[in-house]
Amino acid sequence: MGNNVGKTVFVAFALCLVCSVLVSTTAVSLKDKQAQNAALDMKKNVLSAAGLLNKDTDVNEVFSKFSTVLVNLETGEIVEDMDSATYDQKEAQKKPDLSIAIPADADLAGLSRRAKFGKVFVYKDEQDQPQIYIFHITSKGLWSTMYGFMALGSDLNTVKGFGYYAQGETPGLGGEVDNPKWKGQWIGKSVYNEEEVVALKLSKAEAPKEGAVAEYRVDGLSGATITANGISSSIKYWFSNHGYGKFIDMVQAGEVTI
Repeated sequence: MGNNVGKTVFVAFALCLVCSVLVSTTAVSLKDKQAQNAALDMKKNVLSAAGLLNKDTDVNEVFSKFSTVLVNLETGEIVEDMDSATYDQKEAQKKPDLSIAIPADADLAGLSRRAKFGKVFVYKDEQDQPQIYIFHITSKGLWSTMYGFMALGSDLNTVKGFGYYAQGETPGLGGEVDNPKWKGQWIGKSVYNEEEVVALKLSKAEAPKEGAVAEYRVDGLSGATITANGISSSIKYWFSNHGYGKFIDMVQAGEVTI
């Protein structure tokens, strides 16, 4: 009897041990796979914002033509002593040592905190000349914090593409930020006006097709005023000196080369 009990306990223990090893091995392998999928998905979002993604795109090949830099948003200078490939701006915004509280008078977008360093992807041509700059931006919607990319041309003013890769707004209302037709309206718009002030924003309704402000306006989001205001405010914030403005000025002045 005692022998049988001992064998039963041993078999149960062995079975538990084998199952534990299998579960642990599977978890580790899945974690690696999930990390790879997340990295690939982020590359796709960057290419999409730059207008370089279609069904036949070799994502890794096209992404290899990008340089990735981290920008000290306080100074506009490039950060040399951090790994830009592994830096996650979205996660950095949540970490006290990698983010700062935004002073109330500067918090145009109502974000409360921002990462100390901004991640910028730069697409270069065959002559190694920057053609597209993709900036990571954060916006405050009605129900969620929205994370996305805005791509600017070599003049660092003309919009090449815009979109959010993470948002939780109401489908059919604020969720229209994912509508390809609406995102397409951004292409060709200008961020800065002739006075070099951020002028790009959403209209309250349909954007004017001609006139002095037409190049700085995109259709508003019907029934989603708070989301629309959050987007406009975030663009004003991120492309002013509180965000990427100092970096853009330094690149245009030739003080920073990538």
